[in-house]
Amino acid sequence: MDTDLDLLEESVVPEHAREVKREAREFAAEEIAPVAEEHFREGSYPWEVLEAGQDAGLVGQDIPEEYGGRGFSLAEMLAVAEEFYRADAGIGLTLMLASFGNELVYKYGIEEQCEEYVRPVAEGEQISGLAVSEPQTGSDLAGMTTAAEKVDGGYELTGEKYWVGNAVEGDWLTVYAKTGDREDRYGNYSLFIVETDRDGYEAEHIPEKMGMRASKQGHIVLEDCFVPEGNLVGAEGGGFYALADFFNHGRVVVGGHGLGLAAAAIEEAWSFVHDREAFARKLSEFQSVQHDLANMRTEFEAARSLTYRAAEKVETGENAGLWAAMAKLKSTETAVDCAERGMQLHGGRSVLADRRIARVYRDVRIPVIYEGANEVQRNLVYRQSN
Repeated sequence: MDTDLDLLEESVVPEHAREVKREAREFAAEEIAPVAEEHFREGSYPWEVLEAGQDAGLVGQDIPEEYGGRGFSLAEMLAVAEEFYRADAGIGLTLMLASFGNELVYKYGIEEQCEEYVRPVAEGEQISGLAVSEPQTGSDLAGMTTAAEKVDGGYELTGEKYWVGNAVEGDWLTVYAKTGDREDRYGNYSLFIVETDRDGYEAEHIPEKMGMRASKQGHIVLEDCFVPEGNLVGAEGGGFYALADFFNHGRVVVGGHGLGLAAAAIEEAWSFVHDREAFARKLSEFQSVQHDLANMRTEFEAARSLTYRAAEKVETGENAGLWAAMAKLKSTETAVDCAERGMQLHGGRSVLADRRIARVYRDVRIPVIYEGANEVQRNLVYRQSN
């Protein structure tokens, strides 16, 4: 039996996304995998990999061609995500966060905003971020307290944001802030472009994480941070609804995060048990081990089929919230389960810090939380299933 396993094969991937997937696979093998353990150990931001990804046309390329991108479809973004995350989740997240928030600008913003802010990201000259979560508020989009007060010529933003990718490294962020106090609390929020060199903007890195150590998140303090009226993205009060739609796309891509991590866990476990001997035979010859691998493979294939189906549903707008939530929920939790079984199959070797399975095990705890904790996804699945 072949002791190597390649779970991210192309048959489930739409034909139009396969060429980009091959590009991402080659890039991941050449640029991400060789430095993954080093960046995880040191907790260092992988600038050189990010620049290589920009040069390769694999960072920020969901941006439309008219603004300098390649106009990747959701299926293409999903295909890239699973390849990057199989190689390393921390570096993969850094590459995918380099353009975070751009979709909100090119979808809801005006031409001038797209030319000034989106184009430089597509061309690899700038990186961006999205600031939504707050120190005391995670997945409750209608409970954020950072406020944008209307003043002469624009708005002054005051409040704090937490878990923001590129809060320190980024050139500009899309910031979600409260602009109203209506009875309909969903209409109280707006989106703003905030350059990180503005007065009143201060950011610092969040203390080191247990996983995805090559990706850096920050804590932002905004104090009377002035932005001109031209930095408002879309209509005032439309921020909540814009984000809800944006997160449908994002959750499918996070499904790809889970798929890449699950594939890494299964492939590592598969290789290990076919090489390792105990009690005078290969570990892979024990039926209990075979059953573990069979369960892992089955759950992975179920998650992958669901996630690619969700990509199609979201792109066509067919009950997008339901499918996005199911994809994110199933794929990220499958990754957790596969990593845990992979650790057990590795036995004592699993706890060694330089083991890839140990890195994957620490990384999988994070996607079940970001882009809306999975408890919230279950709420969405239930509510939108009728």
